[in-house]
Amino acid sequence: MGQPGAPVNPYRISEAAALLGVSADTMRRWVDAGRVVAERDEHGHRIVPGAQLAAFARELARPENATEGRALSARNRFPGIVTDVVLGDVAAQVEIQAGPFRVVSLISRESAEELELVPGAPATAVIKSTNVMIERR
Repeated sequence: MGQPGAPVNPYRISEAAALLGVSADTMRRWVDAGRVVAERDEHGHRIVPGAQLAAFARELARPENATEGRALSARNRFPGIVTDVVLGDVAAQVEIQAGPFRVVSLISRESAEELELVPGAPATAVIKSTNVMIERR
């Protein structure tokens, strides 16, 4: 089951950065600034223990650390860029690329027009759901 005292689910800097949706350089700066705890593996590579990364991800996701928006009960926020909008008579299909994730939503046409959602516009997908499926990689 691994070496005693070895971090559980250690992530290399590039892996940790990908999970948080930031660049490896940003992740390195956070480690250098002491915002994220990193260790060295047997090859001298910096690694972030999974528990440390999870705690940091929770801290980043706290509403008071958000750079924009109002207080909401929804905690799943995916900032990104609108890549496509298909307007129908009543509804609109809006596609957002949020980091490596594609989010597609059906909203009212009126809302899409009021928000001026067009390809290239910055937007955040705010998701609150009682039925979310999780897949472990």
